[in-house]
Amino acid sequence: MGIIESGAAHTTGWGIIVHGGAGRVPPEGHAAAGAASLAAARAAAEVLVGGGAALDAVQRAVELLEDDPIFNAGRGSSLTSEGRVELDAAIMDGETLRAGAVCALPPFQNPVAIARAVLDEGRHVLYAGEGAARFAEAAGFVRLPEDALVTDGARARLAAALVSEPPAWGGTVGAVALDGAGRIAAATSTGGTTAKRPGRVGDSPLLGAGTYADSAGGASATGHGEGIMRVALTSNLVSRLRSGEGAEAAARIVLDEMQARVGSEGGVIAVDRRGLLAWAHTSPALSWAWVTPHDYGCVATLAGERE
Repeated sequence: MGIIESGAAHTTGWGIIVHGGAGRVPPEGHAAAGAASLAAARAAAEVLVGGGAALDAVQRAVELLEDDPIFNAGRGSSLTSEGRVELDAAIMDGETLRAGAVCALPPFQNPVAIARAVLDEGRHVLYAGEGAARFAEAAGFVRLPEDALVTDGARARLAAALVSEPPAWGGTVGAVALDGAGRIAAATSTGGTTAKRPGRVGDSPLLGAGTYADSAGGASATGHGEGIMRVALTSNLVSRLRSGEGAEAAARIVLDEMQARVGSEGGVIAVDRRGLLAWAHTSPALSWAWVTPHDYGCVATLAGERE
């Protein structure tokens, strides 16, 4: 199908862009997805307005998106084939290349905050499964009951998927920010694919696949995780930014390449050091929002229909 939509906003100072995922979103969810994305971007903008770091801004945005059950991250996450929640998240500081990630994490609130704790500790980059849970508990996070993050919507999506009906909902979340000091950061969080096998890990917590940032720019991806991993989508995109490509052009190129090479659809947001905040998608759906000192906007798109 190729690129369905792309665009960019420009800032001469700080900027934040977030996405609510490229999964199938029912039409009645369009307005809510756009509004929630914009609310998260505005909350992150408050961090940046006060002189805060891009790393803190993307964490704030993703935490809010994780708390909203309309998205597939944190509360409301998709369920495994056994009806359990397994969470993936990553966060990366482009200035220092410090990063933290967790995957196949059992229920904890705000997995991106646990990923941030991994980054701050600095000993390792990625923790998995029960090892991630033990790290989180040692860092002061509280493990939740097995069904604490499960919603009726997630149960319905699992039931449909188990009888071979394609799930009508998705929504991996992510954010990329540029702060007033020129630093860039990215973060992504997801519950993964509905009815995934236990232990399956997607692209979101893998640096260079679903999440990446350096001094040239940052990106957060959403869509078919296996395809995103195979083409190292965000690494490819940021490499193009280092070579002087603009954020929107780079986003379009890497998505087209992924579709051509492995037949996978998706979406991506990106920020470059020149202040371009870009979005693009080959998937039918994507919600995103951005805020700069000069402007703001939010869009939820399904098959070309926008809210």
